[in-house]
Amino acid sequence: MAKLNCEISEHLQVALRERSKATGESIDRIVSNALARALEMPVHTLFQISTSGALVEGIYEKAVSSSLLLNYGDFGIGTFDNLDGEMVVLDGAIYQVRSNGTVTNIQDDTGTPFAVVVRFVADQDETIAKASSFEDLRSLCDKYRDSANLFYAVRVDGHFDHIHTRAMKATLDGLPLAQAAAIQPEFDFHDIDGTLVGIWAPEYSRSLNIAGYHFHFLSDDRTQGGHLLECSGKNLRVRVERLADFHLSLPESEEFLRADLTKDPSKDLAYAEQAHKKGDA
Repeated sequence: MAKLNCEISEHLQVALRERSKATGESIDRIVSNALARALEMPVHTLFQISTSGALVEGIYEKAVSSSLLLNYGDFGIGTFDNLDGEMVVLDGAIYQVRSNGTVTNIQDDTGTPFAVVVRFVADQDETIAKASSFEDLRSLCDKYRDSANLFYAVRVDGHFDHIHTRAMKATLDGLPLAQAAAIQPEFDFHDIDGTLVGIWAPEYSRSLNIAGYHFHFLSDDRTQGGHLLECSGKNLRVRVERLADFHLSLPESEEFLRADLTKDPSKDLAYAEQAHKKGDA
């Protein structure tokens, strides 16, 4: 990478050091991101809080506040303290889809143990004529990925014939993810307009993230949503961003520092991702 030499005020220098200490980011990264925003250039960086392996082991307490996420992205997914619902970050706002089906626009600081966000700038903008199932949608989206070794952000907007979601129910720290997922309420929506907010992660990242596609849904009126389990729709607008830069922020809690994260979380994650029982829509 190129080096930049310039003079800045002592006030800016102190502010840079304080921001770096507070966020854990290097000064180089802070300056690069600030310049990219000022020059209106895409950064194509995935910013992630904690790991999927930590979630599997029941580490659900706050790693960062929700407001911090918006410093690094305006599009993404995650969860909240104690798995209290599904997080959808869309158009620079954070929404919480709770297990009772309600959707709240989060205005105040709320803790998150796991989240991934990007500053969404699409490289591709396409239309899918028809997706008869979630599996079909995944296969169609595969056409817009040119590598199995990078991350991708995927946004799908349109009218859906059917959406099937879930929302995790708040639980105590330490309860394994597979057990928490077994009691997740599920919801069915029909003839609904909305957006799928998704991340595709490569197979080699499975100890850090959920390999493959991971989508959350949010309706246009911001009243319905959740983690996507199944869907179908026609004439869907698909926008994809290729992400070649990855930033991981790890918790410093005692639970995380002492956790055994050597186990492969894939089996438990796959169980948590699938449907278990239906709830009331």
